[in-house]
Amino acid sequence: MGRVSGRACIVTGAAQGIGRAIGEALLDEGADVCFADINAEKVAEVAGANADRARAGGGRVMSAAVNVTDREAVRAMIAKTVDAFGKLDVKFNNAGVNKPMNFLDVTEENWKFIMEVNGLGCLVGMQEAARQMIAQGHGGKIVNTASIASRQGFDNVAPYCASKWAVVSLTQSGARDLAKHNITVTGFAPGVVATEMWDQVDQDLMEIGAADRPGQAMEEFSADILKGRVATPADITGTTTFLAAKESDYMTGQVVMIDGGMTLV
Repeated sequence: MGRVSGRACIVTGAAQGIGRAIGEALLDEGADVCFADINAEKVAEVAGANADRARAGGGRVMSAAVNVTDREAVRAMIAKTVDAFGKLDVKFNNAGVNKPMNFLDVTEENWKFIMEVNGLGCLVGMQEAARQMIAQGHGGKIVNTASIASRQGFDNVAPYCASKWAVVSLTQSGARDLAKHNITVTGFAPGVVATEMWDQVDQDLMEIGAADRPGQAMEEFSADILKGRVATPADITGTTTFLAAKESDYMTGQVVMIDGGMTLV
């Protein structure tokens, strides 16, 4: 039996990167997993590619299209998952965006775009998952994706930093409110992770003059990592599976740093 056998899980932002890795690791440990993303076609391909993995782990896999800032879409995603799996036990609010801009150039549009997806999207995901779990009557787990940027500000990604500070605050607030329903709320904070999102950030930083060549930004951001290298998604999933499993049942309101020792707080 896997560590999360029989648990019905949703992972948003699961078409690639950390989200996809979280979902695949859950499948390896026996969970039923809904891979959800705004890119319906890509996330359906990811779910299809994991059919054999799901069978091998003893779980089931499906996909759902969702805009995490749209409450009705989030409700529909949860309903679709419950129809397929019979319940919802674990909800990963992982979907996130970034668009670097130099601090003095940050626009209202840039701020709203990032804060809506990373902040409002997290809040709506927590609320709707909690409502489903309360209706079921047997508790559950909500896990939010923060960042090293939730612990300190960086000059070229100020709205992103603010949005991830919001994720930490929402995690704490949700933990306090939902404890009476036996729902735990935790989070994890990755550092520099080699994913498609970082590839785009690298390109964006060059476009705004914050880097001169490909890879420079990652090198500079990761120079102080005590482990001596950037993370891969697989470095993250040991913690995320733990946060979905019964072994973390006594944890709530906490955000676990997974940054190789880049930020010591």
